[in-house]
Amino acid sequence: MAHGHAMPAPVALPGVAKIVAIGSGKGGVGKTTVAVNVAIALSKLGKRVGLMDADVYGPNVPLMMGSSQQPKVGPGNMIEPNLTHGIKTISIGYISPGDKPMVMRGPMLHQIIRQFLQQVNWGELDYLVVDLPPGTGDVAISLVQTVPLTGAVVVSTPSDVSLEDARKALEMFAQVNVDVLGIVENMSQFTCPHCHQVIDIFSRGGAERTAKQFNVPFLGSIDLVPAIREGGDRGLPVALAGPKSPQAAAFYAVAEKLMEQAEASAAAATDVIEIK
Repeated sequence: MAHGHAMPAPVALPGVAKIVAIGSGKGGVGKTTVAVNVAIALSKLGKRVGLMDADVYGPNVPLMMGSSQQPKVGPGNMIEPNLTHGIKTISIGYISPGDKPMVMRGPMLHQIIRQFLQQVNWGELDYLVVDLPPGTGDVAISLVQTVPLTGAVVVSTPSDVSLEDARKALEMFAQVNVDVLGIVENMSQFTCPHCHQVIDIFSRGGAERTAKQFNVPFLGSIDLVPAIREGGDRGLPVALAGPKSPQAAAFYAVAEKLMEQAEASAAAATDVIEIK
């Protein structure tokens, strides 16, 4: 499809060191839960973090972060992100709150993604975490066209259906030349609180096998723990409890691995040979 004009090249956000997209092939795998808790873990590990909710159709970040205030608009029409749990956050859910669905076509989505990147006063950030909508659609492509991504994380449950869709997400990121920094297996196993027996609700370990098969890092697995869901529903994600909390520890382990991969990826990107 040759168009008369070329797409503008992605432009880095001034002051933002790394941009990491969190995606999944299908909905309901806990992608936002992972995005929110990993963002909080990165922040508690001493990083300056922003969280951009790019799930325009079903924005869950406001609920999970426990913030619904409308962002202020500053000078130069720049949107001030909400500061929640020490993290600069923006979501369409702050701008159009309530249960009315956002009904939008592709070009409008592109406009919103561009605005959330370029018209939000992110300031100095070590990490901007972007929570993508499920699937492989417009929003991911708009993101890739607008800013250079450090890389992407794919979230999957261990079920075969979820993994099949995770593989599609891996393929999509490969097609648009985005490094996959790793796969996270969410809802990995469940330990019965009464008999302490481990139950593999979705059959465990599939995401790790998929990571090996695609030669991408495995960032870790997060068990199916009621406290994780409760924290998100109350707007107090479990990662706030710190790395020593048994429920939160897995998110910190994922955040540490993610930082390693992101550092490596960012270093590789700057090591491109310049032809004088």
